Amino acid sequence: MSNSTASGGRWRAAAVVAAALVGGTLLPAAPALAVHGAVPGDFNGDGYRDAVLPAPGANVAGKEAAGAVVVLYGSSSGLSATHRKTITQNTAGVPDTAEAHDGFGSVTATADLNRDGYADLVVSTPYEDTARGKDAGLVTVLWGGRNGLTTATDLPAPSDIRVRYGIDLAALSIGAGSRTQVAVAGSEGTVVFKGPFSRTGTYGSTAAEQNTASPASVTLGDYDGNTVPDLALTTVGLSDLSGGEVYVDPATTLMQPKQGNGLIAASGDINGDGYADLVVGDPWEPEVAGVDGALGGRVLVYHGSANGIAADAKPVQLTQNTAGVPDTSEKGDAFGGALTVADLNRDGLADIVVGAPCEGVGSKKRAGAVTVIPGRRTGALGTGAYSFTQDTAGVPGASETDDFFGTTVSVGDVDKNGKPELFVSAAHENNSTGAVWVFPGGTARPTTTGTKLFTGPAVGLTQQSDTTLGGYGLLWLI
Repeated sequence: MSNSTASGGRWRAAAVVAAALVGGTLLPAAPALAVHGAVPGDFNGDGYRDAVLPAPGANVAGKEAAGAVVVLYGSSSGLSATHRKTITQNTAGVPDTAEAHDGFGSVTATADLNRDGYADLVVSTPYEDTARGKDAGLVTVLWGGRNGLTTATDLPAPSDIRVRYGIDLAALSIGAGSRTQVAVAGSEGTVVFKGPFSRTGTYGSTAAEQNTASPASVTLGDYDGNTVPDLALTTVGLSDLSGGEVYVDPATTLMQPKQGNGLIAASGDINGDGYADLVVGDPWEPEVAGVDGALGGRVLVYHGSANGIAADAKPVQLTQNTAGVPDTSEKGDAFGGALTVADLNRDGLADIVVGAPCEGVGSKKRAGAVTVIPGRRTGALGTGAYSFTQDTAGVPGASETDDFFGTTVSVGDVDKNGKPELFVSAAHENNSTGAVWVFPGGTARPTTTGTKLFTGPAVGLTQQSDTTLGGYGLLWLI
């Protein structure tokens, strides 16, 4: 693959210069981050998980970029564009009304919040104008049931989070009561909602964290094995780092950042020891060579333990120069620009799925690539890693300049064969209408045989540009 020419440094400089330090919190003037997409969930209880394709740039009833979410229903034959439901803020049962530039669907998360056997979908609208102000943001829970996602309630923002509530979301249910949680990031802090949840909109309690720099990404994981989710977050990029700071349980650890930095976080048990590990993507170029960051981007892994993630934990660094990882680190690749953690080869270990949306492919700059780094019980991570681009044999389409394949990534089994599918989006495909590829699960890894490509028009979103099917990911900043 050729060296790609990316705009990461330029975007970072603009974001940092435009930012203002207010009350000890760095508030970005750049557009809100929107970094995570929901894993598939069985919303209608038919035994098959249903895929979530966000389209935050979709026009709704003449309202530009009001936003939509397309649900593709799972079945024994996988996904079909004809078996779908499109949800907007104009859909019956969804609070509020579609308005221009709301961005409904900018971030999504899935979990069975009320533990009734149906998955629920959490959707953010970070540019929603509310009584709290312009672009104050809104977060909505769409409740699963026998007929799918038909009712919804909001997760209310604290009055002092007045800007872009819902720039990222995480949801995790590992038990009843407070063992089910939803974390919501806003430009002025993070709120964790704890169960029990009900479809009428009630929840057990909330915990706010507003002392770190403005959050960019949130994740929930049981890092200490006590069956209660722990919050981890990354902040927006800071002027002296190649990304933001990394915090675990910030409200209880005296707000001491971990070693390393990044912009997006995910959780899963990489080494099979029973404790969730924290994985952070750091796609920006180093601010100071050899001190922070890595050429072309990197991923950091912080291992959990009976005592959680140690205060002085030194993360494992993975790059495209790591032994076993395909390709080579090149300036501007943005390796780590998208991230999810899931067991793709069904060995009981979570694998790390990494998007490098600015990777050059042949002569095509910023065409994009996705790399999977398998989890390991022992030995160095990197062995057995593999990658996909649009030029990989069997993948529909072809790599083109500025496609940004790997904008977002997610994993989930939608045909109930026990072999998880890999979902990859490219935000700028087809005049930024976007596209999502679904790689079928295989014997030991996803396969390109039978890969399906879903475009905006294929799922009923017919506008000519800027639909951004699959979501924006971190493209605001990389």
